[in-house]
Amino acid sequence: MAKFRGAYTALITPMRDDEVDDEALRELVEAQITAGIDGLVPCGTTGEAATLSLAEQLHVIDVVVQATRGRVPVLAGAGSNNTRTAIDTTRACHELGVDGTLQVTPYYSKPPRAGLLAHFRAIADAAPLPIVLYNIPGRTASDMNAELVAELAEHPRIVGIKEATGDMARASRVRELCGPDFDLLSGDDFSLLPFLAAGGDGVISVVSNVIPGTIADLCRAARDGDWHEAQRLHTLHLPLTRALFTTANPIPVKAAMAMLGRCQDDVRLPLLALDADAPERAPLRAALNKLDQLLGHPGEER
Repeated sequence: MAKFRGAYTALITPMRDDEVDDEALRELVEAQITAGIDGLVPCGTTGEAATLSLAEQLHVIDVVVQATRGRVPVLAGAGSNNTRTAIDTTRACHELGVDGTLQVTPYYSKPPRAGLLAHFRAIADAAPLPIVLYNIPGRTASDMNAELVAELAEHPRIVGIKEATGDMARASRVRELCGPDFDLLSGDDFSLLPFLAAGGDGVISVVSNVIPGTIADLCRAARDGDWHEAQRLHTLHLPLTRALFTTANPIPVKAAMAMLGRCQDDVRLPLLALDADAPERAPLRAALNKLDQLLGHPGEER
């Protein structure tokens, strides 16, 4: 069974004129792999999966798989609060050749514990793909405690979790109950360093859209026991991380990538791109310019 460890990027979905920008997406994939990222996650929250049609979602995943060409794993977002939809999407992802799927807790429905168990087990039974659970109760109003995760981990295809609560006690408990072979990935860039110290295996990162090499190096330093370097890199990315979460994700990260010339800053309603004079732009520009200086490749002021 595949192992999903290290730095994975929760990819934005570049758009132009309200359509997926395939060229920008392919260039993004290439830049990520060249920078040393460990894996890619298309069609998660950051990829605006909630406002993509199923055909668009599968198209994005297919473009990423084809552009990746097996060089790094592709962990595709395929979750839904409709179990049948999640199963159908997962089966389609299998046909596209992904390495695994990311399955979010059912949003809005707020299923009971038994419903969560049945939902994820049904998806895991439906297609021969590894599954990484995704726990983000702040967006879904549905939460999985460590004991529930451990029960799900008994299924041979449920191999890990993206834990986005920022709760280190919970991360430690998941590691304790699920053992060393269960992939424990952070879904919160702010708390990445303590998460890794608590036994985490890596991250599914928003920030690594912008600085994939830095986040990948941070995870590798922690893996190698170089905590001084890991701390240095964690401190380095925090100003950018703060700037990328001044409003709803992925609005700021798309603005940042547009400032870097990587794509347009288009997002789909109900989200809106930052206005030219939006106050969130100033901290983004400052963080990007500061990173250019610190990383030794100063560019134009943005």
